[in-house]
Amino acid sequence: FSCEWAAAHFRFRPPHSDLAYALQAGQGGTRAILAAVQAHIISYLLFTRETECTHLERLCRVGRREQGQALATALAETLWAAGGGGRAVVCLVTAPITTMPREGYRASSLAERIRLFEFSEKVAAQGFISDHIDCFQGEGSHGVILFLYSLLFSRTFER
Repeated sequence: FSCEWAAAHFRFRPPHSDLAYALQAGQGGTRAILAAVQAHIISYLLFTRETECTHLERLCRVGRREQGQALATALAETLWAAGGGGRAVVCLVTAPITTMPREGYRASSLAERIRLFEFSEKVAAQGFISDHIDCFQGEGSHGVILFLYSLLFSRTFER
C-alpha cells in the first residue's frame, strides 16, 4: 500500500458542526471506500438512529459518540452485506511481529500483525466494531486498509 493508503483512517468533520456527519477524504484511491461507508452513515443518521430532531438536524447535531456509533453501524452493515448476510470478519492489528519471515518472503509490518475476528451475527459484529472503533478512526491506525481486508475476508476469496 502507498503512504496515502497507510495514513488513511475514518475521520469525521468536527462534532456538532454543519458537516458533523461527513467523513474527511484525502486524495486518491481511498475515496471510493470512504464514499461507500459515508452512504451507510447518512442512511443510519437519517433513518435508523432514534432522535427527536428533524432530518437536517439529525445530520448537523451529531456528537463524537454518535459519530463513532454511526461509523460502527456503517462498517458492520457493509461487512455483513459482503458476507452474504451470514457472516462478517473484522480485521484488527495485534502486537508487533515476533517471528522472522521465511527466506524469499518479505515481511509487511501490517499484514503479519492482522488478527481475524469472525461473527455469525450482525449485532455481535457491530458491538465488536463499536468497542474497537478507535482501531478504524485513530491516526496511524491504518483504518481504511483494515476495513478493506475485513471486506475481502467477509466476502471470501471464493465469492
